[in-house]
Amino acid sequence: MGNNKASKSVVIDYDAIANQESFKALVRRKNSFLWLMTAIFLAAYMLLPVLTSYTKILHQKAFGEITWVWVYSAGLFIMTWTLCHLYVAKANSFDKEAKAIIAEYENGGGRR
Repeated sequence: MGNNKASKSVVIDYDAIANQESFKALVRRKNSFLWLMTAIFLAAYMLLPVLTSYTKILHQKAFGEITWVWVYSAGLFIMTWTLCHLYVAKANSFDKEAKAIIAEYENGGGRR
């Protein structure tokens, strides 16, 4: 059912939080991290069709009958998992910083 505890009514001034320098710094760090991750991901994935269509580099044999295109494609899976794990770890640190910013706001740091 519902929560029987009386919940306190908290009014949050989101504009005040958005104007805090610590929040702005967090947003800058988060955006630069996300743009970097996006650029790496897109570059690696877009390089595969370019290398297979316009060059013969990946068509050469790597191990027995396995060509480099298979190795590169397997590497894309590994890269994707690695980027996902890196993102989760970084997101957890961003969440901790966000909680600290909320605590700063609640302690009067973001109010005018």
